[in-house]
Amino acid sequence: MEENQTMVVEFLLLGFGLGPRMQRLLFVLFSLLYLFTLLGNGVILGLVGLDPRLHTPMYFFLSHLALVDMAYACNTVPQTLRSLLDPAKPISFAACMTQTFLFLTFAHTECLLLVGMAYDRYVAICHPLRYPVMVSWRVCVSLAVTFWTCAFLLALVHVILIVRLPFCGPHEINHFFCEILSVLKLACADTRLNVLVIFAACVLILVGPLCLVLVSYSHILLTILRIQSREGRRKAFSTCSSHLCVVGLFFGSAIIMYMAPKSDHPEEQQKILFLFYSFFNPLLNPLIYSLRNAEVKGALRRALCKEIPSQL
Repeated sequence: MEENQTMVVEFLLLGFGLGPRMQRLLFVLFSLLYLFTLLGNGVILGLVGLDPRLHTPMYFFLSHLALVDMAYACNTVPQTLRSLLDPAKPISFAACMTQTFLFLTFAHTECLLLVGMAYDRYVAICHPLRYPVMVSWRVCVSLAVTFWTCAFLLALVHVILIVRLPFCGPHEINHFFCEILSVLKLACADTRLNVLVIFAACVLILVGPLCLVLVSYSHILLTILRIQSREGRRKAFSTCSSHLCVVGLFFGSAIIMYMAPKSDHPEEQQKILFLFYSFFNPLLNPLIYSLRNAEVKGALRRALCKEIPSQL
């Protein structure tokens, strides 16, 4: 009996449980959001790679953030679109675990990247004379490698703890992708260790980085207010406000999903939060950086001005 319980072959994603007409409408909407997400973040990656003025540590981290957002979309959206077209088509156990692992890896990486970006802004504004030393390219590359490695290892721990569990039927995940908490609900064994590790990871990856970001920006705000030049204050606020918007969107939605009391947020409401987290957040990030950041807007204008004469 124990052997039969552990031999899970596939899961069925229940998705949104809507009628066929609404499913098709969501398919079109999510497909457009997916394309715009890839396009927007691809533009950010292209601008950072092609414009020499954006070859700075801040935009080095921003390019990694755009890469993570594209990976988010590629990991969750295609499976969601497939489920909308064919709700009865299952996902294999291996594919489900892979999707969970990749989602956690990218989520952890984005948390740490936002801390790296806050550190960059803190040094640039509060310690500008020491910036070339404290935020050198060697430091940036070391931080990026550390962020990706830590995210990979932490996600691996979560998945190892999941695959050791036996699963009882029916193997129906009440979600539109293999989200870790929804998968754990199907386990017919004690999951307290899994929940404890998830909570510890939330404190380590969400609360800890958020506190570091808030401390960094409190020092940044005090320094900005002491700047005498109005143009200097405007430029500092321009680069910091876009980052703060992204921080608020990401950490706010993540903390609500994983640390708020679940009794206040039924499963259908959780799906809506994950929709924002998986679809809208990766789409909004490039829009925020392109609309609120003067340097990115300048790079986009220069790229367009180069393209138009070349076509003439």
